[in-house]
Amino acid sequence: MTQDGVAGAKRAATDQQLLLKVDGLNAWYGAAHILFDLSLTVQRGEVVALMGRNGAGKSTTLKSIMGLMERSNGHIEFMGQAIHDKQPFEIARAGLGFVPEERRIFSDLSVSENLEVGRQPARRWPDGAAAPHWQPERLYSLFPNLGQMQDRPGGQMSGGEQQMLTVARTLMGNPYLVLLDEPSEGVAPVIVEQMVQMILELKQAGVSILLSEQNLHFAELVSDRVYVLEKGQIRYSGAMQELSANEHVRRTYLSV
Repeated sequence: MTQDGVAGAKRAATDQQLLLKVDGLNAWYGAAHILFDLSLTVQRGEVVALMGRNGAGKSTTLKSIMGLMERSNGHIEFMGQAIHDKQPFEIARAGLGFVPEERRIFSDLSVSENLEVGRQPARRWPDGAAAPHWQPERLYSLFPNLGQMQDRPGGQMSGGEQQMLTVARTLMGNPYLVLLDEPSEGVAPVIVEQMVQMILELKQAGVSILLSEQNLHFAELVSDRVYVLEKGQIRYSGAMQELSANEHVRRTYLSV
């Protein structure tokens, strides 16, 4: 094979593994310009962290990708298809899951009923292989707490339990990629430990994750790569291990 052929094959293999590609994304809250020409990628089987202080634009990035923000001048591709002009329900049906920081469970519905709300058909990867498929029984194994309260109304659960339920409901949609917003925020340490184990198990099952997080230790335990945001712009990107060793970046952009 010629050098050009080898290069083309490598590009094709890389493109086949690319789940999410964001180029030049800008977003607004009314007249306030929040994200500035933001670009990032997520590969198949990766956990990628978005890190930064409060107000850096992490949650806005996830909401913009999901079609929940006013956005323009940007191009977003998911599974090789443009989604920057799609509605949130269309993006969800394409296999992109979203776990919001505020959880948004149905408080009057039971745990099992909340899960049924999120159910979507099984999916396959472009190469024909079966994508991760989630049923309530499998989720109760992943989240034993939920298995013990299947008939409990969502409004009678703790914040950490509601967070688990929101993740489980999202997985019922059999997503290729999950946008996970601040999973460790405001929950007990024991729940944080369970969240770490959950993310690692999801990764092992083949689910990719774009994670918004402020807790550096949490991100270090689960993430392969990281983007650091400040004032709506990416200031640093690289392997998670490189950020852990870079005291200058951590002090400049992550320290309170």
